[in-house]
Amino acid sequence: MSQKATPAGDRPAAAQGGKQSASVRVVLFALMIAMLLAMLDNMIVGTAMPTIVGELGGLEHLSWVVTAYTLATAASTPIWGKLGDMYGRKGVFLTSIVLFLIGSALSGMAQDMGQLIGFRAVQGLGAGGLMVGVMAIIGDLIPPRERGKYQGMMAGVMAVAMIGGPLVGGTITDHLGWRWSFYINLPLGAIALVMVTAVLHLPKKRAETRIDYVGALLLTVGITSLVLITTWGGTEYDWLSPVIIGLGALGVVAIGLFLVVEMKVAEPVLPLHIFRNGNFSLVTLIGFLVGFVMFGSMTFLPLFQQTVQGASATNSGLLLLPMLLAMMAVSLFAGRVTTSTGKYKVFVVVGGGLITVGLALLSLMDTDTTRFTSGLYMAVLGAGMGFLMQTTMLIAQNSVEMKDMGVGSSSATLFRTIGGSFGVAIFGAIFTKQVQNTMSERLGSAGGKLPSGGAAQLDPKGLAQLPAAVRDAYTHAVATGTHHVFLWGAAVSIIGFVAAWYLKEIPLRGGPTPTEDKEGGDAPAARAAVAETV
Repeated sequence: MSQKATPAGDRPAAAQGGKQSASVRVVLFALMIAMLLAMLDNMIVGTAMPTIVGELGGLEHLSWVVTAYTLATAASTPIWGKLGDMYGRKGVFLTSIVLFLIGSALSGMAQDMGQLIGFRAVQGLGAGGLMVGVMAIIGDLIPPRERGKYQGMMAGVMAVAMIGGPLVGGTITDHLGWRWSFYINLPLGAIALVMVTAVLHLPKKRAETRIDYVGALLLTVGITSLVLITTWGGTEYDWLSPVIIGLGALGVVAIGLFLVVEMKVAEPVLPLHIFRNGNFSLVTLIGFLVGFVMFGSMTFLPLFQQTVQGASATNSGLLLLPMLLAMMAVSLFAGRVTTSTGKYKVFVVVGGGLITVGLALLSLMDTDTTRFTSGLYMAVLGAGMGFLMQTTMLIAQNSVEMKDMGVGSSSATLFRTIGGSFGVAIFGAIFTKQVQNTMSERLGSAGGKLPSGGAAQLDPKGLAQLPAAVRDAYTHAVATGTHHVFLWGAAVSIIGFVAAWYLKEIPLRGGPTPTEDKEGGDAPAARAAVAETV
């Protein structure tokens, strides 16, 4: 390794002296606010949707309020990552915050459902940059070996969003009106904007090559097709309908052309060479499966708690605490151990095993399962997620060169997002089918009196108004549906568990040198980062 001097402006942020090192925690706080904005938004808005529809109308377009946001987020994620690699992380990240805040303000001022859907798409475009920007900046700021210390912080943000979202959304809607579900983002975003602008110092870049517009367009079309298939399939349209088949064909053609373009352009929006790294490909697959089972579980656990265990919507969020607290605690533990030892493969293997066991246990739940028992099962699942959620991102970032940090982070985020979309869609189809079958078995033709949309249309109050026989049949049907969902989830998660064994324990960048080990001290993040650049 050459020992030539490196200009301060070319060093990673962590390497630029005591002033920058002292401000790392301030920057991380600002980054966590930005991450919270992106994760909290859908949780809050979901609670406010009934009120929004009551004022704006357009019930038939309700699903597009969520779909527009999800589509824009997924499609823009890899593009934001590449822009950060080409033009510098800080400016691109600040742009995404501003775009998200503009979308939030416009959404709060929407006068009809069409405007709201359009403004939510703007908001989603910004959200795509928020998530990948946070991950990529952390990748620039903190060497992988030191990054484990902050895993608990990121897991905590996720827990706050999942638990606090419905509570905050309900409170804001009841006391301030639904428009403040969007306006609440403005002060939080302004704080993050000011703090990042003032404290974050990263080297500026200027790419001489042109942006891969054709690749970006083809990737957007492909991702949009996939997300629409998972959103509409089995709900808006039959799985074998011309629309779904057409979207599938469009997606395949677009992705195929995208791969051809990416192999020829000078600066591809998603460099295919990063997938030649075995660890990166494996951890991307594991991330896809984690998203698949995690989002599926988070969708159907509250459904089981409300319908079968009789919890209110608010309480069902609080009943997820065992899973989320276990996820936070385990993530913090895994991060600390990874930082001190540099070992991480064991956590991916154990995490894959715990997710499989947790889902298998959840599949045992029935109408007699107590909240305590379901809480224990959820804690096992949460522990598995805690081992995997941040560790998989850590491995992905450690598997790419620093110049590809943005696209590496965005690819890992994208595949996890797409995995979540597929999980919710496929699990939803399995759940609906089982509910319909069980209702028909127990009530015969009377089972058809329930809404075709499934359990999501029957809250505890609506369920209490049903005749006793129908109510009993329905709770059994929901229990049967969730049984099959979690059983299939356990089967799918086995793939991730097996894949984890094939990971190679490649040393994390930024680890202590042998000399520093002999001195008995931890290698400062600054010196480790400098070692990467010289």
